[in-house]
Amino acid sequence: RRLAVLAVFSCYSLVNAFQWIQYSILSNVFAGFYGVTFPQIDWLSMVYMVAYVPLILPATWLLDARGLRLTALLGAGLNALGAWLKCGSLAPQRYPLTLAAQAVCAVAQVFILGLPSRIASVWFGPTEVSTACSVAVLGNQLGTAIGFLLPPVLVPNTPNDVDLMAHNIGIMFYGTAIVSTLLFFLTGVVFEEKPKYPPSYSQAVLETKPPEDYSYKQSIINLFKNIPFILLLISYGIMTGAFYSVSTLLNQMIVTHYEGEEVNAGRIGLTLVVAGMVGSIICGLWLDYTKTYKQTTLIVYILSFIGLLVFTFTLDLGYLIVVFVTGGVLGFFMTGYLPLGFEFAVEITYPESEGTSSGLLNASAQIFGIVFTLVQGKLTTDYSPRAGNIFLCAWIFVGIILTALIKSDLRRHNVNSGIMNLDVKAVPVDSPVEPESTTLKIQSAL
Repeated sequence: RRLAVLAVFSCYSLVNAFQWIQYSILSNVFAGFYGVTFPQIDWLSMVYMVAYVPLILPATWLLDARGLRLTALLGAGLNALGAWLKCGSLAPQRYPLTLAAQAVCAVAQVFILGLPSRIASVWFGPTEVSTACSVAVLGNQLGTAIGFLLPPVLVPNTPNDVDLMAHNIGIMFYGTAIVSTLLFFLTGVVFEEKPKYPPSYSQAVLETKPPEDYSYKQSIINLFKNIPFILLLISYGIMTGAFYSVSTLLNQMIVTHYEGEEVNAGRIGLTLVVAGMVGSIICGLWLDYTKTYKQTTLIVYILSFIGLLVFTFTLDLGYLIVVFVTGGVLGFFMTGYLPLGFEFAVEITYPESEGTSSGLLNASAQIFGIVFTLVQGKLTTDYSPRAGNIFLCAWIFVGIILTALIKSDLRRHNVNSGIMNLDVKAVPVDSPVEPESTTLKIQSAL
């Protein structure tokens, strides 16, 4: 059951990420089709970021108050609804409708991005939780990868044949709608609130708390009083916001230096994200093995900074193969950072809700993503892609400093390892021991 839950979530997260990037990687095609400017096409990506910020607190409250299953159904259902609305925008001059449809998909994203760490914690044991979180994040990354690769193949640029362009876009839109609807029904069949037995000691301790002891408002206050979490909140927002900005503007950066290479721009984006997927899995396995959260996060942050510098100063050399290589290196570290931030946050904020900490991290990423996309887009248009990328490099350097200042206190890991190391004495089988006494002993030991 836990593997089915993880697989279905990863799949509908994939479709949501695909719908996020499908316009940006064809920005010149959609700008011509709808008769709008490049900044208006950029807003089809940025609406994901704009919708997330005001809605994340209600969404995380819903996750804590009503549970995992309802939140998952909302994410999958809205994702399907937005996909079908796009099918009605298959004509020039219907940009407002496609923007509205994308806004529905953006609301669906609010109920998706905060779930990886919650699913991992509720369904997987302490030696699997980081890997499970990485796999859940992987689905979103794979969707971005397919969004880079597939749209340029399905919708070639045919500016002299608008009917053919509309037909090709229709194949992409209707295919997405059918798949997302199937995944909505699978979500209803597969998802359950939690397993019969808690998979870890830390999860078992949380289940002993009466529901009335939990306060969503107090949880938010506790998180904002947690200085290491605040530092991580800013540094995670910088790194992930930079990734969103690079992904949104990749087509414009490539086409500026390599005219007519829309398909290769998509392939470079694919390389960037697939390399990041490999990085995510490796980082998840490494964390489960070593529990070196801060050290791993800092090293990956530094290597992302170096990767962006190399990408920036080799972009205009005139050799696409170089861009493929540098884009892959950049993606390996920058995208591989995403699950690291989630799991690091859960560790330093336990026993606060995983959904709340993940939601705040994603909100920070959306805010930085909006600002970075607007500023980098302006610098790229007015000056050059190099100017926009240097702007991002400066901010990532700030993120390195903030990450170095985080004091690591692995609370969830300490709970699991502390209980596992308890000196438990054998009790005769016929001894009159009440079941509750075991829980009391565990709580006393904690």
